[in-house]
Amino acid sequence: MLLQAVSLAGALLILVAYAAHQAGKMSRSTPVYHVTNAVGGGLLLVVAVAARQAGFIVLEGAWTVISLLALVRGLRPAGRP
Repeated sequence: MLLQAVSLAGALLILVAYAAHQAGKMSRSTPVYHVTNAVGGGLLLVVAVAARQAGFIVLEGAWTVISLLALVRGLRPAGRP
């Protein structure tokens, strides 16, 4: 039951960020967009690991890492690599 709640929370976070972006309410370049995606992906990654679902581990792991890298890139001062 707890894993189902975690799974729903993760999916909801990702869908909220996506819907807000599509509606023009949230830019993909804002930290909150990337944090929302990273947390949602991380929650789904935990569920995927618990369920031993290799495909979903790869998908959600990549989703989380990509979101975190985008967040770090967006937080760097201009002109720094």
